[in-house]
Amino acid sequence: MLLRNATTADLPELVDVQEAGARIALAHVFPQDVHPFPRAAIRGRWASELADPEVEVYVAVRREPTIEGFAAVRVNELLHFGTAVDTWGTGFATTIHSELVQRLARSGRPTAWLRVFEQNHRARRFYEKMGWTPTQRLTRSTYAPYPTLIDYETSLPGAATTGPGQR
Repeated sequence: MLLRNATTADLPELVDVQEAGARIALAHVFPQDVHPFPRAAIRGRWASELADPEVEVYVAVRREPTIEGFAAVRVNELLHFGTAVDTWGTGFATTIHSELVQRLARSGRPTAWLRVFEQNHRARRFYEKMGWTPTQRLTRSTYAPYPTLIDYETSLPGAATTGPGQR
């Protein structure tokens, strides 16, 4: 197991890992000269999620104390998922994803879902490779410039399939 429950002590490093990846992967969605990474808001969101009993927040750690990834789930929704930039292309994200799917399966729901920026092509390729399917549901981010988010769904192991849109 590479995932462990996150604590408030993990927040500074967790946000560092997320910011480094976002600055690279989302620079075309959030140009940093106009829409810099909202560090304080993201840290506040993570703190709220850590305090929320419905949200499970994890950090990925191979060698303590270095955090190499993060994730959060709520019931059958994958809220957040990312790995440190230096792990990209190593298969590390695939390993963490497998653990996350097992944890999502504990919800007892037939499917899991997530939202990803429509223009985050790297993440979309990854999720599609992992078996997630885009739906027709679109929303907007709460962060300026309010880019479009697209929902994805996947069947969970051990669950009966009920069809798209069944959450």
